Amino acid sequence: MLIMDGLSVYGTFLALHKSQLESSCVPERFWQTLCKKVGEEIFDAGSTFGILKIDPDDGSRPSCKVIVNETNGVNAEDPAQIYLIDHAWSYRQGEARHHLQQIPGLLDRMVDLMGIERAPSVEESITLVIKEMWKFNHTYSIGSPTDVSTMVPVWYIMDEFGSAIQHSDEPTFRIIPFLHLPEQIPYSVLFPIKNVANGGEVTVDYIEGPEKNPLVRAAMLLPWVPVSFLSEDFRQMEPDKEYFLEGHVPEMWSSCDSYSRPVFSGEKLKVFSEYSLVNEYLSDPRFEFTDDEETANILWYTTHFKDYEKLSDSKVLKFVNQFPFEHVITVKDLLAIVCRRNNVGKIDVDPLSLETYPSWLPTTYNLKTELPKFVCYFQNRVAEGLDNHWICKPWNLARGLDMHITNDINCIVRLPFTGPKIAQKYIEDPVLFYRPECGNVKFDVRYVVLLKNVHPLNAYVHSKFYLRFANVAFDLDDLQMYEKHFTVMNYNENSQLHHKLCEEFVAEFETQYELKWSHIERDIMGMLREVLEAAASKQPPCGIGQCPHSRALYAADIMLAWRTDSDGCRVVQPKLLEMNWTPDCQRACLYYPQFYNDVFALLFLDEVRDVFLQL
Repeated sequence: MLIMDGLSVYGTFLALHKSQLESSCVPERFWQTLCKKVGEEIFDAGSTFGILKIDPDDGSRPSCKVIVNETNGVNAEDPAQIYLIDHAWSYRQGEARHHLQQIPGLLDRMVDLMGIERAPSVEESITLVIKEMWKFNHTYSIGSPTDVSTMVPVWYIMDEFGSAIQHSDEPTFRIIPFLHLPEQIPYSVLFPIKNVANGGEVTVDYIEGPEKNPLVRAAMLLPWVPVSFLSEDFRQMEPDKEYFLEGHVPEMWSSCDSYSRPVFSGEKLKVFSEYSLVNEYLSDPRFEFTDDEETANILWYTTHFKDYEKLSDSKVLKFVNQFPFEHVITVKDLLAIVCRRNNVGKIDVDPLSLETYPSWLPTTYNLKTELPKFVCYFQNRVAEGLDNHWICKPWNLARGLDMHITNDINCIVRLPFTGPKIAQKYIEDPVLFYRPECGNVKFDVRYVVLLKNVHPLNAYVHSKFYLRFANVAFDLDDLQMYEKHFTVMNYNENSQLHHKLCEEFVAEFETQYELKWSHIERDIMGMLREVLEAAASKQPPCGIGQCPHSRALYAADIMLAWRTDSDGCRVVQPKLLEMNWTPDCQRACLYYPQFYNDVFALLFLDEVRDVFLQL
């Protein structure tokens, strides 16, 4: 055994890769062979296996399968039976089309690997590959598992050998992704879980995992085994309270009756702030900053606060910039559940248009808990000839991270493999804004919402709203073009950030559409009040908890869509996209330097200035 810096090669390999192998459940008997094959780059699957091409009699596309060629078969207990598979293509979100256009030979290789008939043009071939690739895609993530915001999903397609291995509900082998850390080279690793005789087929479970529900498995297998879900039920029910607690650290909270309401004595309020913009822009002399959380009157955190009971025991007046269980509106899947409460006892879906209600909430399904319902709804829309573009979003990420826009059901059912997601109906007919330099573009509106009390509801909206614009004229082509379909540009150094004050926007918007912004804003205010009323309508953990020590600032992201009313007229319909906790308020401070003075005066001194609208 070779020795390197006091450790054997195998010892070094284990020190780097043991946790990876254990988390992937690779049996220990294979580890030493894997160490040798990775270290010496041994790709010897061809000596044990063969690829069999199958030409169907019905004229359909030829397919392949992998069989065991070894005379004595494969023994699952044999520690030598582990094999490296190379990756033919790796890419990240939004890169697929660009890679196929720019990397020499990649498009031809993918067309051959996927068994696609060549199209008349390069772009048509690329479109076919992008549609077909979800049958071949696999994924892993890089980044810190303790900080989901750093996790970057990578999609990859195995080489011709790996891609020829077929699915089975009773597989004979497993394939797992494996990252060789010293070289930062990703591989896939194949090893047997059953004995396979000479001539036996090598199969894997494409969706291996704990899922036992046959309907869910059928939905997950749609790319390879098409099934009709038309007869299933796509109507949604609110889950029980355990669902609202899943994955969340419980708050230490009890009913508001156990708290004494804080009273302001007139002295300066001491502010402990974790947010640099508060520290920079809060200049009202009635507030002063402190580094001592214990003596602070106002705790303005950018991290989650959980111990609300502690606030009532404090010897000093205490406020915190959060409410108990406010994640019911700041986590995307919970927000959709809460918003649907407004429709209890009313029609929840139009039987002809399949439009869901309330109209201001885009139709939203949780792809972890409602996948069969979503597939049913999607297929019913197909059957009715309705638009079927969807945007798939992670529950807890923002800034466009790991978001996908697609009308491909095979893509949608694969996306949850990179983490829990919702599928939200993409606004295919948005109200656009004309920019002379690029045409009619998408835009969204951000309003700052200030919550002072839950029971009774006491909330305000800052009248100065913020605009974000796409940089490319809108259409439903090239769904991977970020600057056409997304509006968040301030986190991409290569993108132009188009600035416009709300007063300028309103004047130009009213000229472009001959509409009164005040009428649209009235509908937006009504929508935001409905959201907060729904969130306050149930006790924690299903709703926001009342706490007299709580004050909060949220950002509501809104788009405008066209819809046809009962009289056949096209009217503007606000659509709530999400509610954000601890939003980025840099633009608010740059445009309106008094922003935090106004916010703190409202939340903590009960001064309602003319920049606020009451909900």
